[in-house]
Amino acid sequence: MVASLATALVAAGIVWPRSTLSASFIGIQMGFVASALWRAALVIASLRPTPSSPKPSRWPRYTILAALHDEAAVVPQLIQRLSKIDYPRRQLEGFLVLEAHDQATINAAKAARRPGWLRILVVPPGAPQTKPRALNHALAFATGELLTIYDAEDEPDPGQLREAASRFAGQPQLGCLQAPLRIRRRNAELSTFLDRQFAFEYAALFEVNLPGMAKLNLPFPLGGTSNHLRTAALRRVGGWDAYNVTEDADLGFRLWSAGWRLGVLESPTWEAPPGALERWLPQRTRWLKGYMQTWGVHTRAPRALGRRGQLSLVMTLGAAIVSAASHAPTLAWLIVALMVALNIGMAPVVPLASFAVLAVGVIAAWMGCAAGAKRAGQDYRLTDMLAAPAYWSLLSLAFIHALWRLIVAPYAWDKTAHDAEIDAECTSVMTVDAGREAA
Repeated sequence: MVASLATALVAAGIVWPRSTLSASFIGIQMGFVASALWRAALVIASLRPTPSSPKPSRWPRYTILAALHDEAAVVPQLIQRLSKIDYPRRQLEGFLVLEAHDQATINAAKAARRPGWLRILVVPPGAPQTKPRALNHALAFATGELLTIYDAEDEPDPGQLREAASRFAGQPQLGCLQAPLRIRRRNAELSTFLDRQFAFEYAALFEVNLPGMAKLNLPFPLGGTSNHLRTAALRRVGGWDAYNVTEDADLGFRLWSAGWRLGVLESPTWEAPPGALERWLPQRTRWLKGYMQTWGVHTRAPRALGRRGQLSLVMTLGAAIVSAASHAPTLAWLIVALMVALNIGMAPVVPLASFAVLAVGVIAAWMGCAAGAKRAGQDYRLTDMLAAPAYWSLLSLAFIHALWRLIVAPYAWDKTAHDAEIDAECTSVMTVDAGREAA
């Protein structure tokens, strides 16, 4: 579908270059306006209160999966955090899902002191070597009515499972609940440019966009961790796509296509920021590559999603891909226009309507980040707003890398490295802040 549209656009550009350029420019402007209106609608929708859920008459059996690869350094820390989960132990089971060749992580898991409900499960060798393949192997052993996934660096709110179980109890069509992911601060604050912008991006997504979409009864791409699922619903859709490097985003739309609904939780999961550019870029590359894969899969049979699902797919994954591709060129165009104008001593020859459309889009993005940051307890400053376009431009670098990786290595998993020392710094700050709030 995308290839056909691109081919048609190129052909039209050759035959009618001026008309095609004008039409494309108008289309881009309309897209910016639509995206801004979408963001504003989600901010408003997210303000709706979430109805309280009564405690279930019995606590259902719950399965926790944590798929780890080359995570020997953080295994003890993860086990310690999972041990704090507040849920009836008789109704709880967990698996550390480890790769057969990853002996270092296996040894670390065996050496660590684990609660009785948390076991080690080794995935036999095979391809593709991805997180969803490991999760599918573990799914065969899961006995819980409900199931959730955590990553190596996660620190879930101890009451998260109880909240999820209560929400599931009163809504039989609810297939999945996504917990908000929040970025922990390092050294008393999010001090680096990438850490801060990444945290605000997460805040806009998990504190505003997903809650807004859930309250509008729309499907959305799940986060890679802390999604709580009905095990029966997960099995009914065939588990995770082992070949999709954002299996979480794909799963949200597959559940919707099968008739299930999605919601969000209030109890968060804390994560460490990815860190420097050499860690951030592979992670973002994988996300964008997975978005492209998911877009390709679900646009083959869009009727399965229905109109609401199609709208959501376009405004989430589609918009994310197009935005990543256009941020840097748009910023470059503005800078060049300004520099040329200053050099010749004239006002920039840029249509006022174009500036207005761009300003509306930027303001809408700032609004989402500001609202999300407030809910996540983060400090969103004027300097962060002014620095945001530079961060958005980095997404164009990730887009180019993702497109290339999709062509040459579509199923390769660009793993995010986790640093136990940095994560411990973030944890200590979060713990201090929690203590202050409690006091």
